[in-house]
Amino acid sequence: MSGDLWTPPVSADRALSTLTEEERYQRFDRLQARMDGVWDAMRLNLDDESVVVIPSITLDRAVASSGSLTQSYEERFLFLLMLLRQPRLRMVYVTSVPIAPEIVDYYLALLPGVIPSHARARLSLVAVHDLSPRSLSEKLLERPALMARIASLIPNPERAHLVPYNTTELERDVALSLGVPMYGADPRLAPLGSKSGCRRMFAEVGVPHPLGTEDVRTLDQMADAVVAMRARRPMRSVIVKLNEGVSGAGNAVVRLEGLPAPGSSDERPAVLVRLKEMELESETTPLDVYLAKFAEGAGIVEERIMGEELRSPSVQLRVLPGGEVELLSTHDQLLGGASGQSYLGCTFPAAPEYARAITEHARTIGERLARDGALGRFAVDFVVVRDATGAWTPYAIELNLRKGGTTHPFLTLQFLTDGRYDASTGLFVTRLGREKHLVATDHLESHVLRGLVPTDLFDIVARHGLHFDHALQSGVVFHMISCLTEHGRVGLTAVGDSPAEAQQRYRTAERILLEEARAAVEERPLPV
Repeated sequence: MSGDLWTPPVSADRALSTLTEEERYQRFDRLQARMDGVWDAMRLNLDDESVVVIPSITLDRAVASSGSLTQSYEERFLFLLMLLRQPRLRMVYVTSVPIAPEIVDYYLALLPGVIPSHARARLSLVAVHDLSPRSLSEKLLERPALMARIASLIPNPERAHLVPYNTTELERDVALSLGVPMYGADPRLAPLGSKSGCRRMFAEVGVPHPLGTEDVRTLDQMADAVVAMRARRPMRSVIVKLNEGVSGAGNAVVRLEGLPAPGSSDERPAVLVRLKEMELESETTPLDVYLAKFAEGAGIVEERIMGEELRSPSVQLRVLPGGEVELLSTHDQLLGGASGQSYLGCTFPAAPEYARAITEHARTIGERLARDGALGRFAVDFVVVRDATGAWTPYAIELNLRKGGTTHPFLTLQFLTDGRYDASTGLFVTRLGREKHLVATDHLESHVLRGLVPTDLFDIVARHGLHFDHALQSGVVFHMISCLTEHGRVGLTAVGDSPAEAQQRYRTAERILLEEARAAVEERPLPV
């Protein structure tokens, strides 16, 4: 032998539970090697092509939502039903509980040039019937018989792939159980997407990012980080972030105004007091639970960038099978919450004043990820700050090796218009040459919306013309519809020919929906 370590072949008839992590990754690597061929065969109108959508969201248990809200996030990816425009493609879409038929009908009616009943015949909806607030992949792996049923719906595993929301070892094991490759990042790259890992990568590739410290686990380490940062330059506040926090829910703000001078003997005790008073973005997470999560999974302390004007854009890219990096879009994120760090929605595209700068930095990061073997969609979040001269300075703050809150609005627009984002102009243009813009949110919320059920929403859409007009290639598309009644919340994407038109369509939809909801909850006279 040449001296290489010999590894025994993995038997084809072994159950998942009998495999070691090393053996699971051996099988996973062989599956992923098929992705090139699957990708090349896409859109060739082959009669045995299929896609399995498992929108499993793996949230930190400290910030996990209710089961019904988790279901609505799973349904947020129903825009993928628009792939059924391909006349032979079959799709398996899996959720925790069944999707209301009227919601499915709503999305199928959006398909341009397709008979909805024909698309419905090629769609298999599978429900686990488990509303617990755990990841969908975890629920599936507990049910081998259900996994076998899903596998039976795949006509040809050689021309099928799995589309997950995020990619952890759970999604890897789902891919192994189905015997199809996964269009998403290798879970072994997950450390690069953590708050600590992405900061180190930003430094390695020379992308500007805020001053900070990685891999902190205790209050004492946080205090040491803050003291070291204040020694370098004055700052009014810092942000503490869990490594695996999602949508800002793992963040907290620490106010530093009025502290003793840097280097003084009483500085560190005063910093510790401020740390114990940190303002958590998640209003439902106790401080002791939050700090326990730091002890378990670590996180970062980072300077909070301040300036004359601050915005939070992001850049979306993907690495194709074969390693090509493709720039997809830019967005300006709409943030809110206790300290303005929770993702609420976005506008597209990002402002041209800084779009080119952030895309250049994002491409640098994408090329590094491609060299590391990444696959699929990812996003880089930035903070850009304008100084007194009007110049914008960008700072990379997060890398999301998964789909995110900006994925579904953009792909909804792209699927409905067959358009494309032009990085050279910073604009999205349809196949017919029309410029398009959007405003989207996951958080149109009001207690009065609980007075509506999905069929009420669709009635409002029909009566007020709040639909997507294929002739104009403009209008409104709703999502997260299933949480309307329980949570008083719905999402929407408003598309127009200009930023002003998209904003106007958004505001009109919001106004009409709230007016109708208020009327729906008004008390009626009792029957005589």
